[in-house]
This record gives sequence, structure tokens and C-alpha cells, in this order.
Amino acid sequence: MNRRTTLITGATQGLGRGIALDLASRGGTLLLHGRDRTRLDAVAAEVRASGSGATVRTYLADLSDLDQVHAMAAQIRAAEPRLDALVNNAVAGGGSQPLRRELSRQGHELRFAVNHLAPYALTRALLPLLTASAPARVVNVASIGQDAVDFDDVMLEQDYEGLRAYCRSKLALIMASFELAAELDGSGVTVNTLHPAHLMDTDGVREYGLTPATSIDEGVRPTVRLITDPQLETTTGRYFDQFTDTRAHEQAYDTVARRRLMELTRRLIGEADGAYAGDGWGPVG
Repeated sequence: MNRRTTLITGATQGLGRGIALDLASRGGTLLLHGRDRTRLDAVAAEVRASGSGATVRTYLADLSDLDQVHAMAAQIRAAEPRLDALVNNAVAGGGSQPLRRELSRQGHELRFAVNHLAPYALTRALLPLLTASAPARVVNVASIGQDAVDFDDVMLEQDYEGLRAYCRSKLALIMASFELAAELDGSGVTVNTLHPAHLMDTDGVREYGLTPATSIDEGVRPTVRLITDPQLETTTGRYFDQFTDTRAHEQAYDTVARRRLMELTRRLIGEADGAYAGDGWGPVG
């Protein structure tokens, strides 16, 4: 682990902070992402003060803005010599006002944008660095809360509710993980996704009005396992409920639905800035 470089999105609190502190104890380099400079600097200082000796660098971006996602990816590719693991952890939860529908900078439903479009776009943009560093891993933090994507109303313009939007976005993330894993099979880059723990004690859980049922540490352990366990070096395209390799929602195995989702995803991300041809993307249809 001593030479590994790991990027963690949403590292300023909750699960992301816990993952950062755990990985710091193992050495290596941590790239910590956040959208608030004060909180990002604070968690970086906390990791450095832990006495682990880990190298820490920070990257600032609001993942609800695809332009910022790709700008951050470009910064990372320019500054970092390698990337051994990408942990897409940043999340928009159900919200404190779950009946208020919110939009991203590009006009997409906020949960779909932050929980699905942003991690897919970031992973895509960082693939050149990941493949050059192979074996490398992508770990997408999903949820046991999954709801089928309605392709007639993907952005939940009808009957909006924040937790429903969250559950749909997390299933979209799982579906995209399976697609990307199949595409990258044999490249040395694995892609897996997991439900880390049930109702962890996070701000997002409390803001929605739910009562936390487990500690953050319970989610850290299975997530770090997917990042570091040598026995999982070639495991890819799997969904884990904590430590158990299990099945996700049935729509995740519907190849037609997955193809429709990926066509939509590529189109939405491409519309953000001319397909980001300069960020490792080819033209998208």
C-alpha cells in the first residue's frame, strides 16, 4: 500500500472522512476532494496530524457542476503521476426538504447529477491515469436503497420526492458500474460498487429525518476492503452489501435498460461542454 495513490470524493465528512483516516494509517498518497475549502483544509490537516506519514493533496470542486468535475479531472491528470484507486463517495442524499426538486448547474435533477452523472464523468476522465497505473480500482459507493429508473421521467419531474430520487440515482450508479466493468475487463482496472452500511450516522441521514442505526466505522471497513484487499484485485463488476457479494435491483441486470441509461448518460455529459474531447473523451452521439 505504501506507494498507492487514492482519490476520495466527498472526503470532508462522514464516510469519506472515515475512509481517508483509515487509508492514511496504511501510508501512501491521499487525494481528498471536497466542495468547501474550509472543511477540505480541515480534514487534510486532520489526516496529516494523525501521524501516519501519508502524503495528502486536496482538490476542490462542486460535483453538481459537470464543468467543475472535468476541470478537477484535468487538474489531477496534470498533477498526479499515478492513480491506483478512485473512490466515488460524494453524495446528495434525500435532503432536508424532500419535496423540493433541485437542479444541477446543467439543469439535471440534482441527485441524478451528483450521484450518477458526476462519478461516471469523473471516472471516464481519469481512465487514462487509472489504466496507466494498473492494476487500479474504482469503488462506487452505492446504497441498498434502489429504485428502478423510469425512462419516461428520468429527472423525476412528476411526483418528486428526494429519497426516491436518491434511490434511483444509486441504482443508475450501479448499472453504470456494471457497464464500465464490462468495458474495462482485461485492462487492469476493476469497477465494483457497494452498500457500505445501513443508515450510518451521517449528516445526510439526519437531515432527511431518519435515525442513524450504525456507526460510520461499519461503512468504512467494507469500503476499504474493496480498495485494498489483494484477494479482490481481479474482482470486477460486482455489487456488495457490506462484505457480501450479492445481487442489486433486478433492473441492474436488464441489458436493454443499461444500454438506454448509458446512451442517456453519455448524451447528458457530452452536452455539458462539447463532449469534453480534450479530457480523454471521444465524441458522443
